[in-house]
Amino acid sequence: MKIKRWLVGVCLLAAGVVLIAGSFAVLSAAAQTSAKQAAPAAAKDEMIARGKYVMNAGSCHDCHSPKTMTAQGPVPDATRILSGHPAGEKLPPFKKEDIGPEKWVLFSPGFTASVGPWGVVCSQNLTPDENTGIGLWTEEMFKSALRTGKHMGMGRPISPPMPWAAVGGLSDEDLAAVYAYLKSIPPIKNAVPGPLSVEDYLAK
Repeated sequence: MKIKRWLVGVCLLAAGVVLIAGSFAVLSAAAQTSAKQAAPAAAKDEMIARGKYVMNAGSCHDCHSPKTMTAQGPVPDATRILSGHPAGEKLPPFKKEDIGPEKWVLFSPGFTASVGPWGVVCSQNLTPDENTGIGLWTEEMFKSALRTGKHMGMGRPISPPMPWAAVGGLSDEDLAAVYAYLKSIPPIKNAVPGPLSVEDYLAK
């Protein structure tokens, strides 16, 4: 009897050890799976944060974000960040003879449009809206645009005052981070007018 009880005890102990070991194995596998899933998400968040930092350091909001007027002057409108020149906003009147080489370069009150020898240029919508922003742009299109000075990397020339050559000098990693950040912000529908010559603008 004592031997039988001893054997039963040993079997129960062994079963308990197997059960505990199995539980630890399941928990360990679940933890590893969770860690593997969390790692890409953390890396993505880090990339987006890097892109936001680069955008802020490059003062991109100065031209690409509509402004609200405060006692301290114009500040980016948090509800329309990086959505470009407001489509319905008219520019103050100006005279053709004031624009040209060695003459005035003008900016709209919110700094989202400029007038110079290059013509009348409105800052573009950088939000991920598919119809009016960069929602359909691939990362390669984005990088190519900033390195070739052409819209979408293949279209019309990107006009001043956009410092595309300076921005295009950023590393692949920084440009990828900026692209990731822009893709993460809310899409805003805002069909920014295309560039016009001073003559064509005044003739409208």
